[in-house]
Amino acid sequence: MEKGFEISDLQAALKVLRKGGIILYPTDTVWGIGCDATNSEAVRRIFALKRREDSKSMLVLLDSEEKLNRYVDVPNAAASLTQACAEGRPLTIIYPNACGVAPELIAEDGSIGIRITSEPFSKALCAGLGKPLVSTSANISGEPAAPTYAKISEQIITGVDYVCRYRRNDNTPQQPSAIIKINKDNTFNIIRQ
Repeated sequence: MEKGFEISDLQAALKVLRKGGIILYPTDTVWGIGCDATNSEAVRRIFALKRREDSKSMLVLLDSEEKLNRYVDVPNAAASLTQACAEGRPLTIIYPNACGVAPELIAEDGSIGIRITSEPFSKALCAGLGKPLVSTSANISGEPAAPTYAKISEQIITGVDYVCRYRRNDNTPQQPSAIIKINKDNTFNIIRQ
């Protein structure tokens, strides 16, 4: 596994994101396709690249829990679920009442999936962008998620505006996050363990 990332790699990715581009980048789970989550045009480009139905929402990454309230109403159940269910594995929580992001990211019921990333590069991307970062697996919709960079299809690699250099040589297979949906009444459903 690579130790640290190059600042020039981070800066190049941020430059593309700020101009409305899409990137391929390592996350705390599998490699992701990302863009500024407030930019509708960029979000639509990712849907097109993945050949994904608009009705299937994509999750976003944030670099800190303190920023959650800008984009969702955080139910009381969220804090205890984060601690009880994650057990060290990345956890995506689907929150009700999403706001402040591209409408294409909000599910029909008004919810959005958000994961607080602790992975250094994706965390630095979120912090540098100052906005949520779309994070959807680097694959065509319906195909398996690529567990490493080497398994990402050429179609995805050539379809983005920038491919981050960090962790390209990391061959440690990664798994998708656990997913929990919190409902407006503070009940929850486990979507993926």
